[in-house]
Amino acid sequence: MIIYRYLSREILLTMLAVSTTLLLIIMSGRFVKYLADAAAGKIAVDVLFAIMAYRLPGFLELIIPLGFLIAILLAYGRLHMDSEMVVLSACGMSQRQLLVITAVPGVLVAVLIGAMSLWVSPWGAAQTELLFAEQASRSEFTMLRSGHFQKLNGGRQVTYVETVSHNNSQLNNLFVAQVGGADQLPAVSLAQRGNQIVHPEFGERYLELHDGVRYQGRPGAADFQVTEFERLGQHIPEPSVADSFAVEADARDTLTLLADGSVQSQAAIQWRLSMPILVLVVTVLAVPLSRTSPRQGRFMKMLPAIILYLLYVAALSTVRSAVEEGKFPPLPGLWLVHLCFFALAVLLFTGPGKLLSAVRGTR
Repeated sequence: MIIYRYLSREILLTMLAVSTTLLLIIMSGRFVKYLADAAAGKIAVDVLFAIMAYRLPGFLELIIPLGFLIAILLAYGRLHMDSEMVVLSACGMSQRQLLVITAVPGVLVAVLIGAMSLWVSPWGAAQTELLFAEQASRSEFTMLRSGHFQKLNGGRQVTYVETVSHNNSQLNNLFVAQVGGADQLPAVSLAQRGNQIVHPEFGERYLELHDGVRYQGRPGAADFQVTEFERLGQHIPEPSVADSFAVEADARDTLTLLADGSVQSQAAIQWRLSMPILVLVVTVLAVPLSRTSPRQGRFMKMLPAIILYLLYVAALSTVRSAVEEGKFPPLPGLWLVHLCFFALAVLLFTGPGKLLSAVRGTR
């Protein structure tokens, strides 16, 4: 019992440290991407941390299994380096007993990942999609930023604003260029200031420009119209409804996917169940990969183990895409990948010679 607590504590504490480090690295990169989108006016700054919080369970699904693998390698590698594993072997602990002890925290981690994969991550993905849909359906007026040329109305209008008030209620020194359609001439408007108004009769939103000039006509033609105005209204298209966004399979709850029965839903279900299975297979893989000697060092097998994990995840992702596209049957689907890597784990754990002898003995 003392040995079990000692080994479990070493693994779990190391996993916590490694997973935290990996999470900070990955989330920092993703935060920079979202920050760039906020700087470009695609999303509001005040929803950045909410998006990162909702994406957190999805990140942890893949980070924690990798952190668990590295934790076993580091913890058991140190025990091999300090000859503690030699002492445990001399006291009668076999590799099979070591695997059983390692499987206990492995099962706990698998249950945690399973809960995230089946319930928490889909909820977070749905909330993230809803936030992005709300940001996409914002009024284009609220997306204007000072000192930037921005495309509005599906790219048919380019707007430049020198300064914007803190609450986006007033724009100063505007440039608005509109691409003409089949029955409309291109136009360029310059105004000293502008603000958003709602028509009292029709309830439509307009960008009201004040004290400016409007040039309308086709480039190369001589029939330009120049209009000076004190007040000019331009219609602002209504944003799309946020509730009509298409929910992807990853954002649907598990019960909905089970009731759906489509190929995409089956692939999503298999992916969610694959996450806890991944932890259990990684546990069997990590124990033989952690065997090392003082000459080799504790980091000798770190790179091969990480490469194996990345290949494992890449194979699962590739097969899932193939199942969704109809290029691979839902059965065996992702289970074939788990079977192959579990067979590799058993081969590494028992050794080719022992496995061959066991097979001959059964005959």
